[in-house]
Amino acid sequence: MPFITDIKIFAALGSGVIGSGWVARALAHGLDVIAWDPAPGAEQALRQRVANAWPALEKQGLAAGAAQQRLRFVESIEDCVRNADFIQESAPERLELKLDLHARISAAAKPAVIIASSTSGLLPSEFYESASHPERCVVGHPFNPVYLLPLVEIVGGRNTAAEAIEAAKVIYTALGMRPLQVRKEVPGFIADRLLEALWREALHLVNDGVATTGEIDDAIRFGAGLRWSFMGTFLTYTLAGGDAGMRHFMAQFGPALKLPWTYLAAPELSEQLIEDVVAGTSEQLGERSIAALERYRDDTLLAVLEAVKTSKAQHGMSFAD
Repeated sequence: MPFITDIKIFAALGSGVIGSGWVARALAHGLDVIAWDPAPGAEQALRQRVANAWPALEKQGLAAGAAQQRLRFVESIEDCVRNADFIQESAPERLELKLDLHARISAAAKPAVIIASSTSGLLPSEFYESASHPERCVVGHPFNPVYLLPLVEIVGGRNTAAEAIEAAKVIYTALGMRPLQVRKEVPGFIADRLLEALWREALHLVNDGVATTGEIDDAIRFGAGLRWSFMGTFLTYTLAGGDAGMRHFMAQFGPALKLPWTYLAAPELSEQLIEDVVAGTSEQLGERSIAALERYRDDTLLAVLEAVKTSKAQHGMSFAD
């Protein structure tokens, strides 16, 4: 049975930061969105988050017919997914919860509908174990803010059909995203494993009194982070090897991997370390609200993304290259 890839109705289960990001992205692409979340006040909070994201989406460009009014909030899982053409679950990271949730979602959904989870680390083979038609079930792991950042990691479980992976790629691409298929089902997937390694080392630097949280962020945002935004790690290091490329880089800098530059293991989250991190980030935030900082982030991300697109076009490359 072919899977549905021409999406008209997008179902979103869970309306926190990630779930609301999915809703905003789907609405901006002219879809009807049906949302469900059992938390008290969830509908109002969702609509507020979408409204806060909307100015950035307007700057990016809305699809024909895109409107916040095309969001409908329902009272049950079954009402949310019954008529959906695509389903994105963004519930809390608890295995027991997702097992029960996906048993109900898949029982009520149309058999040809792709079901995706936003999980950042749980394995699809585990939480889709009780799902009906598990061959159409995948992980679709996005990054915050979901409505602007294009990367989505697609992970299949042991029962996922190859056709479902391809269908998910088509759907996410139509939503303006850059799908990345994870070749093996591993905890944390790709991006979060890299981010976690950097996060652990940053905590060690704070814990050892080497740097404050603000100084560590400065080291990234004024240095490597600017290169990472358009070249990644391997291509950056390839250029560091000069005309001889990566081979010379590995020969020159490979021995440094044996030096004790990093801890790799995470430090104990002591009360002192937690307080140091909280104090440092509070100082960075200053008098600005989270919503104001989000709008600042959105505008800056749009500018960076537009600059990358323009530069790639000038060099004969597409944005996906």
